[in-house]
Amino acid sequence: MRSVVRLLLLSTLVVMISACATNKQEEVLPEKTYYDNAREAMNSGNFNEAEKNLDALETYYPFGRYAEQAQLDVIYARYQNLDLEGARAAADRFLRLNPQSEHADYALYMRGLASYNLDIGLAQRYFPIDVAARDPGEQSQAFRDFSELLNRYPDSDYAADARQRMVAIRNRLAKLEIFAARYYIKRQAYLAANNRARYVVENYPTSPSVKEALIIMADTYRFLGLKKGASDAIALLKKNYPDSDAFNDKGEFVADVLKRENRSLTNVVTFGLMGDESQQPSD
Repeated sequence: MRSVVRLLLLSTLVVMISACATNKQEEVLPEKTYYDNAREAMNSGNFNEAEKNLDALETYYPFGRYAEQAQLDVIYARYQNLDLEGARAAADRFLRLNPQSEHADYALYMRGLASYNLDIGLAQRYFPIDVAARDPGEQSQAFRDFSELLNRYPDSDYAADARQRMVAIRNRLAKLEIFAARYYIKRQAYLAANNRARYVVENYPTSPSVKEALIIMADTYRFLGLKKGASDAIALLKKNYPDSDAFNDKGEFVADVLKRENRSLTNVVTFGLMGDESQQPSD
């Protein structure tokens, strides 16, 4: 009998402790308390604590006084925490819930900024990874975000920085094409290299990569026996870059970026594209 009573008392005690713990976990603070705690945490650089309070604020007061500001602060807190995908998702959510907000330009800017830095994060700081050699998808997304910002809010406080980043993105994408062209030259795939270089000239005419693109075009055209294409590329190079190392003291085009190795008949016919396709970038 005593053992039964003890068991009942023990069970009651466990239930009471569990109830107390549950009540403590479910204690809801005033809306302003969550907001003030989040702001204080952000000001002190504790963005994990800030996110915790902002998430609670959105959970318990989704339509409260600080709801919209909390959504904006979540974007910033995640970005500062290097949670770039999370920051972009938070920006998407804000724009979906507040399409007419006066702060929509900020959300667009932060969404673009997160994409802009997504492939230049911590790994880039510690490993010698050429950004131009990486998948340009995130950079293209950032360009679209910044472009939308400029189209919708040309007078935004973030417009000037967005324009500068768009220029940087164009230059990166152009450099990526040059990286691919160099790869094809190593593979003796000169037609593919020419296509990549020509793409730079046609689509990124103000990028620093144009000079090298023209040299590659001239040399590959010359190798392929397309004299007019070669002469046009050389003329364009001389007009825009007269001091290029591609010209000798007499102004003659002397660059030779191609590695003219002995090639099999198959390589000649296919321009080197019958090699190890698994290692080639998509053209």
